[in-house]
Amino acid sequence: MNPKDAPRRRYSSTRREQQAAQTRSDVLAAAVQLFGTQGWTATTMGAIASQAGVAVETVYSGFGSKKQLLRAAMDAAVVGDADPVALADRPEWARMGVGTIEQRMRAGVELQAAIHARSAGVWAALREAASDHEIAEWCADMEQTRRGELARAIDLILGRQLEETTVDLLWAILAPEVYLKLVVELAWPSAQYEEHMCDVALRLVDR
Repeated sequence: MNPKDAPRRRYSSTRREQQAAQTRSDVLAAAVQLFGTQGWTATTMGAIASQAGVAVETVYSGFGSKKQLLRAAMDAAVVGDADPVALADRPEWARMGVGTIEQRMRAGVELQAAIHARSAGVWAALREAASDHEIAEWCADMEQTRRGELARAIDLILGRQLEETTVDLLWAILAPEVYLKLVVELAWPSAQYEEHMCDVALRLVDR
């Protein structure tokens, strides 16, 4: 065997991995955009493949089914990319632990607004598809995850735990459905949404 073959194989393997990662990222970006704007029923795997610039077979081989792609699109929309890094390990999460309580709360509301801007439309697609029992279970799990992450964020912002009722109120007020009503249906600017949500949150935690 020619010893020069091994480096070429490693290089080729690395390049294929990079290409596969880029393809996955492109498909997820297309899925987030289309599910988020057109919904579950109107979005087809072919349309996602076309927007991503790949064959539809590539989408199926990477994600298995339309609903599995919807689930993956929601996960990617929440954090903003396809990288396997948890939200709590990202710099925007750490910002909630720096500064005054007002600055920390504003950082938390800005993070929540950014998440909703990327994912609220995909969440609506999930709710549209929730007649599927498995998707309905995913929605329930995601809501519990959102509440748990909110509680951890508030702990970080305040340096203390809140009573469960107050966490419940914040969880409801900061829901994606409320974001969609205010920012999409009523056309509130993002800055207005953030200002009012920050004010409401500060009032609640100061009770």
